Amino acid sequence: MSADAMSIDAIAGLEADRLLLGRTSTAERLADLLRGRITEGYFVPGTRLSEEAIGGALGVSRNTLREAFRLLTHERLLVHELNRGVFVRVLSVQDVADLYRVRKLIECAIVRSVTEPPGERLAPVVSAVEAGEDAALRQAWRELGTADIRFHRGLVTLANSPRTEEVMRGLLAELRLVFHVMDAPQAFHEPYLTRNREILTALSAGDGRGAEELLSSYLDDAEHQLTTAYRARGF
Repeated sequence: MSADAMSIDAIAGLEADRLLLGRTSTAERLADLLRGRITEGYFVPGTRLSEEAIGGALGVSRNTLREAFRLLTHERLLVHELNRGVFVRVLSVQDVADLYRVRKLIECAIVRSVTEPPGERLAPVVSAVEAGEDAALRQAWRELGTADIRFHRGLVTLANSPRTEEVMRGLLAELRLVFHVMDAPQAFHEPYLTRNREILTALSAGDGRGAEELLSSYLDDAEHQLTTAYRARGF
């Protein structure tokens, strides 16, 4: 996928989202939709976001769109370049290391706190694992990446903390921008399916300490793979 222009799939998806905005749409709701598209892998880092294309697809005013862009720039998902426009942010290797530093602090603490079977509270994690396995069977690698993001968002729900979930929502959207650096998404994502299932099994048994050990090793390995890929590209 070229980073020079938005893809047809990305715009088509936005047109479908137009109904969700409704007449009382706000910049915050528009930012939610665009963040979701970033998290789902539709916008490649370095892509210039066209006000005309997005505004036309969603039927929103230029002022509303610019406010949404401003919100996402504050979240480090977009960047405004003077006299050039708004672009999907390209992260650096230092950004990747920092993302994983924060993720380890938050996610490992959350799973470590599990001391008994969470029961229905694990439903989002179960759903994400199953979605990832289904995507792999269909060789839908972008969907597999999205399912992996959902898995980690599901882990965070175990904290029962809206503020923590809000923090992680932004971090995981940034993480999706990082995934684009991997030239072989199948080779990167597929091995983590088994590891996701292992973490789910430990949590289902109430073994938070075991889940933490699995997750810590998992995050270390993913960080190493991604930072190696970033350095190879000179980011």
